[in-house]
Amino acid sequence: MDRGELTGAERRVWAAMPAGTRDALAGLPSADLRTLLLTVARDRAATVRPADVVRRWREDRFVRPAHVDPRALAQVEARMWQLLPADVSGVELSPVVPVGTCSSAAPVSQNRIITTMRASEVLSDPTNALAIEAALRRRRRGEVHLAAAHRVLRAQDFGPGVSAHFRLFALVSSARDAGSGVTPARLLIRHLTYWRTVLAELAPTAAPQLHVTVLDDQVIRERLVDTVRPALDGGPVPLVDEPERTRGRGYYTGCALRVTVLGGGLEIGDGGLTDWTARLNGDAKERCLVSCLATERLVAASGR
Repeated sequence: MDRGELTGAERRVWAAMPAGTRDALAGLPSADLRTLLLTVARDRAATVRPADVVRRWREDRFVRPAHVDPRALAQVEARMWQLLPADVSGVELSPVVPVGTCSSAAPVSQNRIITTMRASEVLSDPTNALAIEAALRRRRRGEVHLAAAHRVLRAQDFGPGVSAHFRLFALVSSARDAGSGVTPARLLIRHLTYWRTVLAELAPTAAPQLHVTVLDDQVIRERLVDTVRPALDGGPVPLVDEPERTRGRGYYTGCALRVTVLGGGLEIGDGGLTDWTARLNGDAKERCLVSCLATERLVAASGR
């Protein structure tokens, strides 16, 4: 959101503050602003009573425990780690990442993200964090394939009864472009093959599907026909064209993916080609594919 674009709530708050407060705060050095915010947080915490904590625990969607059985979740995720190709590096991500991790690389509003008082934000999407790690590793070696399983927290309201936090199993691959769409096609085959293997073993009776949408890229369209589809056809999980999809345009480049169960009725995963590692490394020849799956939904679909 640009400096001048305020919501109604923001305008109300700033109007109640002394004139010049916003400019004064914006001009503070980062360390001083952090000290100020921590002082305010300490003062407010000092007024909290045990009953207040219980009430928040009961009512606040950000802190309520997840509904999934952690034993079933751990079993599913353990098997997903076992099914990964040997050349995929596992990454145990921090619960927080640098502020702007999502909004600097993708068209995501910071209002959807839980920002901390220490120039960081709560991890809301492991693919963004893995893309940063992939960009750093790409400076030292060849193509990079990373995976992470992490509980994420998002600020947007997903509706009644839906948790603000959930676990995602994410893959990110980054490699140098070889021209003619060869590199994206190879990365797509890698990710789609993995998700097909996971679905075939862990949710075979839930009618799983993989969906692909080409986003106005003729080269990718051609590689899907002559390279990707031949590598995926005949498997236990169908690869379905989804040309009508509009969500993800501007976020993904070239093509977008979806993972569903119940014959396409329930989405449990998403992904696509991005320009994130290209932007992070300042190199337009970098190619990056990200994809992730909500493991709690996979547990429900598997009937565990």
